[in-house]
Amino acid sequence: MVRGKRRRKRRRSAGYRKRQLEVRRNIILFGIVLLGVILFCLTVKTVKNKREEARTAAMDDKKVSFVGAPLLDVQLLDVNPYSRPGTALEQIKGIVIHYTANPGTSAQNNRDYFEGLKDSQETKASSHFVIGLDGEVVQCIPSNEISYASNERNSDTLSIECCHPDESGHFNEATYQSLVELTGWLCERFSLKSDDVIRHYDVTGKICPKYYVEHEDAWKQFKKDVDKQIKIVEKEQKEAGE
Repeated sequence: MVRGKRRRKRRRSAGYRKRQLEVRRNIILFGIVLLGVILFCLTVKTVKNKREEARTAAMDDKKVSFVGAPLLDVQLLDVNPYSRPGTALEQIKGIVIHYTANPGTSAQNNRDYFEGLKDSQETKASSHFVIGLDGEVVQCIPSNEISYASNERNSDTLSIECCHPDESGHFNEATYQSLVELTGWLCERFSLKSDDVIRHYDVTGKICPKYYVEHEDAWKQFKKDVDKQIKIVEKEQKEAGE
């Protein structure tokens, strides 16, 4: 009788140990699978980030063209806290026009100034695009990231800085034409209207762009020219099958 109880007890003990071993084995297997999933996700993320970095690097120092747009000289700023924070631009509700307030400077000069802020750290400033005195268009920041240009409207607008030959802030013909073409193309691309194109002045009251704050008639004419350009872009893209 006693022997039978001992045997049953040993069998129960053996069964318990077996169940414990199975539980431990399952826990270990689950841990291995979980670790594998985590490592896989990290690998995928790393590969994706490297591809994005490679794509961005490939855009640097390239001249690219799109139907209806002026030629873009893509010279993206390095990501840094002072001119290109790398913050995503979740939505685009408008386009803000600026002037450089540095008479006679080129688009390259202004782009390089933005780039240099990562070292000088004197202020936070940048723009998505800079248009030069010869009508050249330099892109400094991707259109899916914010720039430091338009204060509280940084989060939902694209910015365009324009060079000018003198203190009046009046854009010469080459700069003006590229501005009209770029603005019209951006409006068509992001489903905007000329009413969505504003001056820095309309955001903060700052006299920028100077000539087009002091001459409302010139600003109204610019918006009319943008309306015409939007139609031209739509026509060109339709003909190109885009």
